[in-house]
Amino acid sequence: MSVPGAVPRSPTEISAVELGRRAYRQSRARRSILISILSTVVFTVVIGVVITNTPGWAVARKTFFDVSYGVEVFPKILQGLWLNIIVLFFAAIGVAIFATLLAVMRSLRGAVFFPLRAVATIYTDLFRGLPVIIVLYLVGFGIPTLQLFPKVPMAVWGTIALILTYSAYVSEVLRAGMESVHPSQRTSARSLGLTHAQTLRMIVMPQGVRKVMPALMNDFVSLQKDVGLISVLGAVDAVRAAQIENALTYNYTPYVVAGLLFVLLSWPMIRLTDWYAARAQRREQQGGLV
Repeated sequence: MSVPGAVPRSPTEISAVELGRRAYRQSRARRSILISILSTVVFTVVIGVVITNTPGWAVARKTFFDVSYGVEVFPKILQGLWLNIIVLFFAAIGVAIFATLLAVMRSLRGAVFFPLRAVATIYTDLFRGLPVIIVLYLVGFGIPTLQLFPKVPMAVWGTIALILTYSAYVSEVLRAGMESVHPSQRTSARSLGLTHAQTLRMIVMPQGVRKVMPALMNDFVSLQKDVGLISVLGAVDAVRAAQIENALTYNYTPYVVAGLLFVLLSWPMIRLTDWYAARAQRREQQGGLV
């Protein structure tokens, strides 16, 4: 109901009420940021004082946080980290391909595809239940024992083990995204003459991947950490390089250096994942202008 004599407002114009709400939210956000910074500083200072005043801090600092020794071993550990990055690159590609294949196999309809669905189901159940380190041992030491292939670097077997394990997890995430797409999307696509493969590739997969993107990015972050497990096979990566240096001096600072490098490697993707999840949540919860 319009008020006589009132100037009509454009549909895209923001009302004074909405502007007031935004100003209030901004002031509350600034206040929350200041409180967060202050509480973080106080907490850090308290923890630092408590730790540095413990009886064993001098020994712990020399054993775990020897800066001069950390600088000395840094180049060797960084060289080992390059192997982790190479393994991560190929493992991520392999997981993306194999996991998509498994997800498609589990989503096939019809009785004729039951054997494929059964194989994919058994595979995902098996490798989701096996610890990663056991898969690494079985693949890295078990397959070479068969002497079916020429001798290859242990990093290759570690990459294969990571692909086998993470494909099971990622395939279930992809399948959940595919099943979240409304059936009417498939029906509409088929009514337009698209084949099942075209419907899957052009309609279902793009929407499904977009819905589960935060979960996929979290799996990638986990993969970034677990590439360090290839050290159990003897591959000289960052963790193995730190272990070698520790065996020479019985100083655990190289492990701290390796851990910090892995954090720096994972941090951009962690922040990107949080940003994307927050962005998706805002887009889902945003309402109309008042």
